[in-house]
Amino acid sequence: MCGRYSFAPKPKQLDTQLRDIQRPAELKISFNIAPTHPAYVIANDNPGALQTMNWGLVPHWSADGKNNGKLINARAEGIEEKPSFREPVHSRRCLVPADSFYEWRHEPGGRKIPYRILLQIGDLMFMAGIWDEWKHGAEVKRTFSIITTTPNREMSALHNRMPVILTGREAQQSWLADLPPDSILQLMHPVADNSLTLYRVSEKLNKPGYDAPDLQEEMSDEWRLF
Repeated sequence: MCGRYSFAPKPKQLDTQLRDIQRPAELKISFNIAPTHPAYVIANDNPGALQTMNWGLVPHWSADGKNNGKLINARAEGIEEKPSFREPVHSRRCLVPADSFYEWRHEPGGRKIPYRILLQIGDLMFMAGIWDEWKHGAEVKRTFSIITTTPNREMSALHNRMPVILTGREAQQSWLADLPPDSILQLMHPVADNSLTLYRVSEKLNKPGYDAPDLQEEMSDEWRLF
């Protein structure tokens, strides 16, 4: 699962990885993007620009268009069989840029300890996503889900799921291209082992409305992943 992430890119990341992407004059920074929140995506209908969509897929055939946050993730396994996902995965794919995502370690008694996960090489990560557009009269809602897969080595100590992270420009461009079904499925795999860094962060993250830079500060942690 991927239930929170952040988009707080450094200037170098913007200059190198989003240099050719049209961006708003004032880029919205968020250290705690939660389900139903608006967020940036790069979608295949306009791959040269950042678009804002809300996190949590609302299928175009939804009766009421409500975003209850239940479809924030789409499992890669069997994605073509799910009514909400099978059309978008073939024709409406997107990249979800992030500088990190978060996951929790569950302790006895229900306490949830959050961890920040980022790429060791210091790049922005581009998570594989799907999007859809719901319309009713003049009302239009564009929403997205993040695709998840089995964990790599680092994540397996913390959780049994992780987002599909597309590393390398070729994989990212392929995800937005017109691909046959087999090629799409081949892109949905865990990122390579030993490519992620994880560290504990503040439990303030547990509040979806809290959004501040201190969420990314490392906290002391006696628990060790390896």
